[in-house]
Amino acid sequence: MNVKVPAWIPAPPSTAPAVDDDRSTVGVPDEESDAGAGGPAGNTRLTSATGMVLLVLLAIEGVTILSVRQMLTLHVVVGALLVGPVLLKSGSTMYRFARYYQRAEPYRRKGPPPLLLRAIGPLVILSTVALLGTGIALILVGPAGSGLLLTAHQTSFWIWVVLMTVHVLGHVWEAAVLSWRELRASWIGPAARRRRWRLIAIVLSLMVGVGAATVLLPAATPWATRPSHPIAHAAPSAVPQP
Repeated sequence: MNVKVPAWIPAPPSTAPAVDDDRSTVGVPDEESDAGAGGPAGNTRLTSATGMVLLVLLAIEGVTILSVRQMLTLHVVVGALLVGPVLLKSGSTMYRFARYYQRAEPYRRKGPPPLLLRAIGPLVILSTVALLGTGIALILVGPAGSGLLLTAHQTSFWIWVVLMTVHVLGHVWEAAVLSWRELRASWIGPAARRRRWRLIAIVLSLMVGVGAATVLLPAATPWATRPSHPIAHAAPSAVPQP
């Protein structure tokens, strides 16, 4: 049965026989290039795999929001873990666009994402940075100094939810398929070297989050011990959200 997919949702490239080597992808259609190759194929693999890691972390973070005071430690840790992968995914995405607008042939041949996803891409990045930035700032200043910062954090959260919903719907299919292919691909051979580097990059991004969590957890104590009053009930969103 054929399922019609909206035009703004990119489909994953079709599988095709590939040679497991380090040859250049210039002159070879991206969907036919090796899964472990560099260029746009490798960039897409890194972006997709990082996106799937973020999706799992965001799901966990969403659960903690339901009872954030009781799960404050987990909420802060997961929020901090998001920082590294967000930076990595933003960097890989911006690199692709930079190479495209520099008219690098492999990236020009691959083309840009559909117009809707391309239009909201910068807004997704900005709203995510605003959300994480204001959340971290709120932990550091504590409940007493939240003020307008709390309002900015809550506002950025709802803007982020709307943009991220469209972003996830547009990319999750492609990201899931490409990440599954990445896991199933051979980890032996010359082309696997780039695959290992992508894995190392994701692990290092998570280690950045571990370091951030180590710094932020002690500072989050005032949010856990704040008195229960009407103003305090607004505070759960004052810790880093997805």
